Amino acid sequence: MYRLSITGGCPRCAAPTLFAGMLSFAPKCSNCGLDFTQFNVDDGPAAFLTFGVGTIITILAIIVELAYEPEWWVHVVLWLPLTIIAVIGSLRIAKVTLLALEYRNSAREGRQRIDRP
Repeated sequence: MYRLSITGGCPRCAAPTLFAGMLSFAPKCSNCGLDFTQFNVDDGPAAFLTFGVGTIITILAIIVELAYEPEWWVHVVLWLPLTIIAVIGSLRIAKVTLLALEYRNSAREGRQRIDRP
């Protein structure tokens, strides 16, 4: 049964065994034995979050610049840590979501079928 767990639950049995570290996946579920290495969750979540968070931060920075005209270092002190915290903070959720969607949809690497005459 598919169950999305923000806490890092296995998509098959929902046991909290998905992560071995803060952001690294365990090789397999110690509860049901699902092999997590078969899923391709590499840089997709990080790229998606970088674009999404980058867009939001850029819009907010422009609003602050136009409204208050702060010094340049205020932007550095404000937006740099906020960007890092937002991306890293939501990366775990994005990785769990992508892995769970791959599991639910039985997604695998694409293969081309070659028809020979």
